[in-house]
Amino acid sequence: MAKTVLITGTSTGIGRAAAILFAKNGWNVLATMRNPEKEQELTQLENTLVTRLDLEDVGSIADSIQQGIARFGKIDLLVNNAAYGQYGIFEAIAPEQIEKQFQVNVFGTMNVIRAVLPHFRQEKQGAIINVSSAGGRIGIPLISLYVSSKFALEGFSEALSYELASQNITLKLVEPGGVITPFHETSAKFFASDDSLTDYQAFTQAAMDKLGQMSEDISTAEQVAEEILVAATDGSDQFRYAVGKDAKGWIKDRTSMDDLTHTRHMRNFFGIDTKG
Repeated sequence: MAKTVLITGTSTGIGRAAAILFAKNGWNVLATMRNPEKEQELTQLENTLVTRLDLEDVGSIADSIQQGIARFGKIDLLVNNAAYGQYGIFEAIAPEQIEKQFQVNVFGTMNVIRAVLPHFRQEKQGAIINVSSAGGRIGIPLISLYVSSKFALEGFSEALSYELASQNITLKLVEPGGVITPFHETSAKFFASDDSLTDYQAFTQAAMDKLGQMSEDISTAEQVAEEILVAATDGSDQFRYAVGKDAKGWIKDRTSMDDLTHTRHMRNFFGIDTKG
């Protein structure tokens, strides 16, 4: 009997690539998005159901899960992919923008997990893959809100994984670096700026140039989707799956250096004077 996966954020990017890949590998796919009425491609895939799920609408989460169970009998795997990035200097970001970043990336993900756990416990098994980021392991300027939301997701996921293991439910993290998707274009629309904060202008421009360099060797959405499938099917106890040469390099630097060395390394990279 085919297994069923629920994937959030399948309208573009990683979520879309994952929906297509799982369907090609014989899974039933519950492909969720905020505006399913606009979808034309995924609705044509075999054994795929496209439903509305908005991370800021708890009712839509429950409805989507119920539709998936009604169609396929059960859900075996949840892939929490939906997220966005709030970019900009922290001082320029309004409180409501900060709240929305966490409402979507953290609380929304938590709400989907909370909604599916009773079903997993009833089935006495299940699996969850949270799509995090290499930015969930290292602090990066100009995206402090995004990386802090992913730091929160990482800590939550690690702690929760032990609770769920007692119920025969697996939880894993996939950590991409830069990915060729519309994600950054979408996030650029949310870039916070304040013309009165002139003190940051030189740093902001230099940091944006460096971030561009960090994104030169990046993965495709399909490569991340392939790693999600590996994490879902390898049967191992591995918890974190880094994707991409860039992500693996950043994480290696962070985990192999002590805090002081890494701080100096990052300040040097972004052109910030480091005192001895």
